[in-house]
Amino acid sequence: MVNENGAWTRQGEAFWRAHHEAWKRSDLNQRQYCEAEDIPLKAFGNWRAIFKAEPQPPERKLLYRRRGLSHPLSPPLSHPLSHPLSHVAYPSSSATGPIVPRSREGHRRRFSAADKQRILDEAAQPGVSVAEMARHYGIHLRVLRRWKQELAAITAPTFVTVQIAERAGTAETVS
Repeated sequence: MVNENGAWTRQGEAFWRAHHEAWKRSDLNQRQYCEAEDIPLKAFGNWRAIFKAEPQPPERKLLYRRRGLSHPLSPPLSHPLSHPLSHVAYPSSSATGPIVPRSREGHRRRFSAADKQRILDEAAQPGVSVAEMARHYGIHLRVLRRWKQELAAITAPTFVTVQIAERAGTAETVS
């Protein structure tokens, strides 16, 4: 950059583009990179503004399968959500557990009251950890607690049969 007389020589776009790409790959900030490469900070900042103003190609997004994988990546026991419906796109009607819809980005899962009750009953079994059940079904623990409160408030009132019997000594006969 500096010639033998100590004067700065002008560099072309390719030089600055190469430095800009190298700087983006490095873990250094702009000042540290310029000091390490012995290039002027002001010129680098000017070229960086020019490159930043250029239209950038769209970032490539990952594509996801709508259905589960055709083969398991690992043995089923090592999978953190190894409940029977974790990878089933369309569960069969013979499934014994509740239907747990898969979550999608930006969408909430909806559970029927029967499914909520079935999951809560399963979590209420003696010796069963509620947190473990929440992980098992891919539901947050506080969601299970909220379901428990909601379903406790909705429970049907209990009716008790009452028989009114007259006492033998207090009954008056009216003539």
